[in-house]
Amino acid sequence: MTNIEAQIQSLIDNAPDDGMTPKLVATIAPVLRAIAKKLQHPQYYIVQNLQERWVLTTLINKANPDLEKRVVYAFPRLQDASLSSFAGVDPQAVAKPMPVVDILFQLIALEPVDSIVFFETPGTTNNTTEVLRNDLQTMIAQKLQQNIPKRVPPDIA
Repeated sequence: MTNIEAQIQSLIDNAPDDGMTPKLVATIAPVLRAIAKKLQHPQYYIVQNLQERWVLTTLINKANPDLEKRVVYAFPRLQDASLSSFAGVDPQAVAKPMPVVDILFQLIALEPVDSIVFFETPGTTNNTTEVLRNDLQTMIAQKLQQNIPKRVPPDIA
């Protein structure tokens, strides 16, 4: 079992046992797995504030200042997060390791966040992979749509 498979199984095992959520998580697992496999690390460090909320960075398009997006940075090593100028925003912020599957799963519902930027190469900010929340939500919606049982009403003529 790969680390990603273990992370997915943990996500399913820790889902609320309401009869529905573990099945939903298992249904969307292929989407999470596919994205996680494109990333280079099994875990990343996310800068969080004292309330354990992820620190957001607002990026503004230089050519069009009205265009902006809110991102969360995910670093491959603790020292990358702490040496980064991005971490200097809040002196009380701390970088915490998180499994990549958990990061992707949380991104689904993070309304103020437009994307997560994963820094892939330790020691540099040049090699990144961006995962857009809208793209992830679209892929998950498609996966759920494919797995909804097609029921034909019995009185259809």
